[in-house]
Amino acid sequence: MKIVEVRLIGLRGATVEGGWANELKPEDDLHTLVEIITDEGVTGFGSVMTSKALTAAAVELMRPLLIGERADEPACVTEKLRQSLFWQGRGGAVEHAISGIDIALWDLMGKICEQPVARLLGGLYRQRIQPYASILFEKDPGRLKTKLDLVLTQGFRAVKLGWRPFGRVDWRTDEMLVRTAREHVGPDVALMVDAGGSEQFWPHGYKWAIQTARMLVQYDVAWFEEPLPPDDLEGYVALREHSPVPIAAGEVLTRRQSFRPYLERHAVDIIQPDCTKCGGLTEAWRIGWLAYEHNVLLVPHGWNTAIGLAADLHLAAALPIAKYVEYLTPAPYIEEIIAEPFRLDPEGYLQVPNRPGLGIELNPEAVARYGF
Repeated sequence: MKIVEVRLIGLRGATVEGGWANELKPEDDLHTLVEIITDEGVTGFGSVMTSKALTAAAVELMRPLLIGERADEPACVTEKLRQSLFWQGRGGAVEHAISGIDIALWDLMGKICEQPVARLLGGLYRQRIQPYASILFEKDPGRLKTKLDLVLTQGFRAVKLGWRPFGRVDWRTDEMLVRTAREHVGPDVALMVDAGGSEQFWPHGYKWAIQTARMLVQYDVAWFEEPLPPDDLEGYVALREHSPVPIAAGEVLTRRQSFRPYLERHAVDIIQPDCTKCGGLTEAWRIGWLAYEHNVLLVPHGWNTAIGLAADLHLAAALPIAKYVEYLTPAPYIEEIIAEPFRLDPEGYLQVPNRPGLGIELNPEAVARYGF
């Protein structure tokens, strides 16, 4: 079975708030779906956290290397793309596009073998995984409580709050926000805090991060995410050693080689590759096993589409230790573009899809509504 075509679908009209300085608008182009078509009519879908224009440019570069390749060899095909395009940049938009191709090829492989992707990645260590609701902070306590009520009503038993205004106003505001959240959700809901240190011109360093970590431990925060810029490896090493709460990072890194120093230096307690950026399921699986060997927990980053979330569920199922996947909400690109929406069970878990491939089917009407 050979690859004969690659089609791209950009998504716009329901892009969610980003939380960073240059705010996103619903019509902004941030996610691209990848469809790979074979000579036998079987298709697979992937997702890229990059604009359609950038993804299209990268795919055009790769097309001569991709068309005619076997559709049932995802790791081989995408590694050949990566190795063959070193001169176009090791990482960045090219690697993001490879990520979507890789996810689509795993979806195809599962359909060809009539098996779920997690089984092909080595087997299912679990049948379900807990998602955490990923939402943005609100400066007004009342609005923050309303947001929390929405996700608790949906059945989430874990919540991550992130980005503005946390870390952008003052110390008192930060503590007020975290205290408000903890008091409102109670002691039995897992609570995570994401500073968003990968934002442009992040102003804080180690001293701010360690002081903030000492505040967060008082509110039983499960982890402190991106408290430093992503390239401050030495800062992360020092922070992870002295922080009373676990430290998480890694969402903007691409290629397994970029993750290695963070794992070998024990710079984080939790590593967060994004399947739609880091190189796809193949690369995230490799990073997951390297993390496991260094006693670092992998929690996939997922500012995502339904395809990306499905990929994360299969990745989490195929690793020996996994606790969470990220679930951005409300997010129409997750909650509307598939025929059967994801549903939390009474304990707040998601079942790992057990049908062939990624185990999801797109909703053509929603894809037509948001696609271009």
